[in-house]
Amino acid sequence: MNVMHGQFVPAAADSKPPVPAEVQEAVRTLLRWAGDDPEREGLIDTPARVGRAWREYCAGYAEDPAVHLQRTFEEVAGYDEVVLLRDIPFHSHCEHHLAPIVGTASIAYLPTDRVVGISKLARVLHGYARRLQIQERLTSEIAQCIWDHLSPLGVAVVIKAQHGCMTGRGVRTHGVDMVTSKVLGCFRDDPSSRKEVLSLMGHG
Repeated sequence: MNVMHGQFVPAAADSKPPVPAEVQEAVRTLLRWAGDDPEREGLIDTPARVGRAWREYCAGYAEDPAVHLQRTFEEVAGYDEVVLLRDIPFHSHCEHHLAPIVGTASIAYLPTDRVVGISKLARVLHGYARRLQIQERLTSEIAQCIWDHLSPLGVAVVIKAQHGCMTGRGVRTHGVDMVTSKVLGCFRDDPSSRKEVLSLMGHG
């Protein structure tokens, strides 16, 4: 609802963000090349829908994931053990075929004297996942961001995902998980700490 001259008036029926004409034409070109008719009834609105969808899929380009780690808490009552958020669902797209990457991430760190709200770890993940990615880089970016901005004793990130470029094309093999990991600090240098955190993640 909008207010005009002290009265409520209905909002515009279509409040969806506009999609540039060249973006819509690019989608129409792809539809034609794939063998379909972008002017048929079922596809007439598809170019705009695809444009808006890709702005959402790639929303991570418009944010700095490190922002979510700026507010920390020092009152931890002497807690000095691992902080772990396990099996966080995420959705990304590979930069090679623009195919979906769907999986889960486990993120752990060993704090020094401050911690961050646990939802912020998931926000860091989503900030990087909502970009065109490869899983190896996604894993490293998350770990490095936490390492740089929380100054913990250690960081560990494990990602398990399935890739549409493997399940929907090419070898067309389903049910195969790709697993990547990145460990920094004590989790890299101390085998017992590494074993402990990977075990807590369910990968030990």
